[in-house]
Amino acid sequence: VQLQASGGGLVQGGGSLRVSCAASGRTFNRYIMGWFRQAPGKEREFVAAITKSGGTTYYADSVKGRFTISRDNAKNTVYLQMNSLKPEDTAVYYCAVHNSGSYFWGSSYNYWGQGTQVTVSS
Repeated sequence: VQLQASGGGLVQGGGSLRVSCAASGRTFNRYIMGWFRQAPGKEREFVAAITKSGGTTYYADSVKGRFTISRDNAKNTVYLQMNSLKPEDTAVYYCAVHNSGSYFWGSSYNYWGQGTQVTVSS
């Protein structure tokens, strides 16, 4: 599986941004997908995850109510809509394919995209 993230950029605090992750292959609808982020000098952290059909979503407490994960299986794409952005949301955002284990752990994912930079100015 190859993942290509896009849509990052520079946005003012309080603004919105949507990042996308396109997957190769014809089995995208078999994958639980997740988004993680890593800020400079910090460990990678879980942001959100979505089940195969998109019926169930999971969020980190820090983004709950502001971010929305969704997917379009016909387009092999998962999205992360980010609203009310804060400077502390600045990070490289990565999409990943879940393999096994907790959705909240990076070690549970076995394919990763290259990341897209999101910078939120104050």
